[in-house]
Amino acid sequence: MTEHDQSATDNGTEENNIENTKEKYIRRIRSFVKREGRMTKRQQTAIDDLWPTMGVDYQEKQINFSELFGNDNPVVLEIGFGMGKSLIEMAQSAPEKNFLGIEVHGPGVGACLADAGEAGVTNLRVMNHDAVEVLEFMIPDKSLSTFQLYFPDPWHKARHHKRRIVQPEFIENMRPKLAIGGVIHMATDWENYAEHMLEVLKAATNFKNTSTEGDYAPRPDWRPLTKFESRGHRLGHGVWDLLFERVS
Repeated sequence: MTEHDQSATDNGTEENNIENTKEKYIRRIRSFVKREGRMTKRQQTAIDDLWPTMGVDYQEKQINFSELFGNDNPVVLEIGFGMGKSLIEMAQSAPEKNFLGIEVHGPGVGACLADAGEAGVTNLRVMNHDAVEVLEFMIPDKSLSTFQLYFPDPWHKARHHKRRIVQPEFIENMRPKLAIGGVIHMATDWENYAEHMLEVLKAATNFKNTSTEGDYAPRPDWRPLTKFESRGHRLGHGVWDLLFERVS
């Protein structure tokens, strides 16, 4: 083999390695690809007008929550707030707390901003980005009082279970972001996913189940009924809440 042939072989191997690395990376984040959708005029106007005061741009720099909200109130982080109606209701009901919502669906972000603006909500900020990256690069350790994940995509087919956001690695990455005494609160209307969530949370280190009525907790007063929950009731599904506290 000539030197030129060897170089070509080496370059080909290097290119293959790069492509393999890219493929693995794409597979890792596929569950969190942003879903743009079509904006209504109202949603786009809300983003144009309210993003400077209520939106948070993604950057690989930790958020200073005291500066972001102008106070030192406890911070609640919700991933996947949909159109934002329940998140806004929670923010209105708890002015003593600050809320940060992350959603990958652009029109949902616009709808949330529009409704929050009309309601005069001031203790809410939103992001339109991959929550996994936000957790890794922007959320300081021990800065959250509560982490909320309500009715995430259940990926109900067995071959798709690996795409579920609730996995041991995700919980392990979430744990240091919670303050001691902070709570992970999840809810789903898919029993199989509830069992999966419970298994993952039970296996996680430094957490305890706060439910006094078995593995699952009654819906807390602070979690509003969502359209997904109402749909679940109509379909005869149960709804399962899990609340686990970080103890160390």
